[in-house]
Amino acid sequence: MNGIINVLKPAQMTSHDVVSFIRRRFNMKKVGHTGTLDPNAAGVLPICLGNATRVAEYFNDFDKSYRAELTLGTSTDTQDKYGQVLDTSDKIVTKEEIEAVVETFRGDLKQTPPMFSALKQDGKKLYELAREGITVERKQRDITVYDIRIIKNYDNKRILLDVDCSKGTYIRTICNDIGEKLGTLGHTSFLMRTRVGEFDIKSAYTLNEIDELKELGQLESMLLPLDTPLMHYEKVDFELRHFKHLTNGMKFKLSGDFELGQTLRVYCDGDFVGVGEVQMIDEELYLKTKKVLI
Repeated sequence: MNGIINVLKPAQMTSHDVVSFIRRRFNMKKVGHTGTLDPNAAGVLPICLGNATRVAEYFNDFDKSYRAELTLGTSTDTQDKYGQVLDTSDKIVTKEEIEAVVETFRGDLKQTPPMFSALKQDGKKLYELAREGITVERKQRDITVYDIRIIKNYDNKRILLDVDCSKGTYIRTICNDIGEKLGTLGHTSFLMRTRVGEFDIKSAYTLNEIDELKELGQLESMLLPLDTPLMHYEKVDFELRHFKHLTNGMKFKLSGDFELGQTLRVYCDGDFVGVGEVQMIDEELYLKTKKVLI
């Protein structure tokens, strides 16, 4: 069984827990997630089964969307409500001040990853060091916030936000930094990931729904095709007679407007075969199949 399930991960469950759940329900070992989602957050977590695990790496560059609640007046060591309180502030801020500061978090930004994160330093995850009471210097990272919108303002104390951002963005840190920039403090009191690339929360399956489909013998009905996360790559389609050569890695001369090193979706007579790369031989462009996924 090969394909991708768009899972709605519940809060208080790790991404690995979801993988274990899917393994048991589908009775198969070859299952993997497409990028860790904070255990305390709920939301979209695409899960790959069978040969689809080989396309998991292509999720790495996907943009993401979140709905988050920022609570002002308190900071925590984890930058969310599950951590230890570090400090509190009684400063009162206005609606206009909040709106003005939130606007400054749109665009290309520098962000320092939180200590409570799965990033590794010297072979050890940062959250492991944090739990030992160790704080290390972290390099700032380039992120992009494409859009950030205030959905609801509860008495200038709790702010509901929608955020569209690039990979590697920590929403907890955005909430923390907004609080600091307002001259008060802040932490994330709710977080849900609503989109990963083209996978959105509207089409995600809850764990209860997956159990129900298993009882009905309809588990395969939720599987998305292997090429679903590759639709942003250009497609090339070859005649059926080339199938064996394509799957054996033979190079094929390309005609058209392609670029050296370009990644392509490869099909044979309309059926998905795998992922290829544009290479140059004697000043001519050729397709080389890198991954056969059927």
